[in-house]
Amino acid sequence: MPRERPPHLVREITRHGKPVWYVRVGQGKRIRMRETYGSPEFWRDYRLAVESGQLPAKQAGPNPGTLSWLIARYVASPEWADLSRRTRTGRHAILRAVEKTAGNELLRHIDRKAIVTGRDRRRDTPSAANNFLYAMRALFAWAVEHEHIDQNPAVGVKPLARKNADVGFHTWTEEEVRQFEARWPVGTQERLALDLLLYTGLRRSDVVVLGRQHVKGDTFTIRTKKTGAVVVRPILPPLAASIAAAPTGDLAFLVTSRGTPWVDDSFAKWFRRACEKAGVPGRSHGLRKAAARRAAEAGASEMELNALFGWRPGSRESATYTRAADVERLARGALMRNPRAWKGDD
Repeated sequence: MPRERPPHLVREITRHGKPVWYVRVGQGKRIRMRETYGSPEFWRDYRLAVESGQLPAKQAGPNPGTLSWLIARYVASPEWADLSRRTRTGRHAILRAVEKTAGNELLRHIDRKAIVTGRDRRRDTPSAANNFLYAMRALFAWAVEHEHIDQNPAVGVKPLARKNADVGFHTWTEEEVRQFEARWPVGTQERLALDLLLYTGLRRSDVVVLGRQHVKGDTFTIRTKKTGAVVVRPILPPLAASIAAAPTGDLAFLVTSRGTPWVDDSFAKWFRRACEKAGVPGRSHGLRKAAARRAAEAGASEMELNALFGWRPGSRESATYTRAADVERLARGALMRNPRAWKGDD
C-alpha cells in the first residue's frame, strides 16, 4: 500500500511538469514549501507551517548545505586568511567558476565521481584540471575538519599528467646567463635581480623581500614564504659585489622605480621583460633550477640540496638534480677511461 500522506500536505504539478508541495490547514492560506521533498529541512518547515502558519524567514546568501554555502564559509575562515595572497587569488578564481556551475548542489550529493568529472572536464589543460583538484581537496578537507561533511570526496583522485612534466620551467644554460650579464652589467637592478636569484637559490617570493635585515656578516637568514623553512646561506662574492654596486632599498635589496619593494607577480613581469630585452628564454624560476643544477654538478648531495633550497627531506626535486649530475659524471668517466671507443677506433 502507498504511504499515507501527512495531513495538510498537498502535491500539485505545475504547467512545466514540476511537482510542488503546499501546506494548507483547513481553509487557511496555502504555504508553498521551498526545500526538497523528503529532506530534513522539508519536514522541519512542514511542522512549522502546520503549527504557526508560516515558514522560517529565508536566509540571505546561499542555501545551507549547498556548495555555495560551504565556499562562503571557507573564504571567511581564518585558514583561508592564512594562505598566501597568490594562493588565495588563484584558488578564489577556481571556486568562483565552480560555484557558477554547481553552487546550488547539495554537499551530500558531491562524491568522488563528481570530482573526477570536474577534473576530466578540464582534461585539455592538465594544469587547470590539477589546480581544480587541489582547490577541491583543500575546500573539502576544511569542511571535514569543521564537521560540515564526513568524508573528503577529492581524496584519492589522482592529478593528470602534465604535458612536458619532466621539463617544467626552462633551466637557464650558462650561455644564457652570460648573455643576460652582457646586456645588464653589474650596477643595474636587472643584474642584481639575476644575481640574487642565481646565487641564493631563493624563490622569487623570497628574493623580493630579502634585505639587509636578513644579513649578518657574510651570511643571510630568511624564513621562506612557501614552506616556512629557515634557510641560512653565504653571500657569495659575485652577489656581494652586485649588492654593493646597485641601488637598493632600506628593507629590500630589489625595489621598483619608486623605491618601494616589489610585489611578487609584478616582479615576475618586470624580470620577464628584462629577459626578453636580453634575448634569453629563461624566467625567474629557471634561475633557481640553474642554481640547483650548479650545486649538484659541484657534488652536492640530496641532503645538502634540501638544506640549500629549503626542500623537505626525500623531496623529488633534490633527487632529480643529483641524478642528472650523476649521469653526466658517469658518462664523462666512461669517456675518459676509453676515449678511443668513442672515436670508432679499433
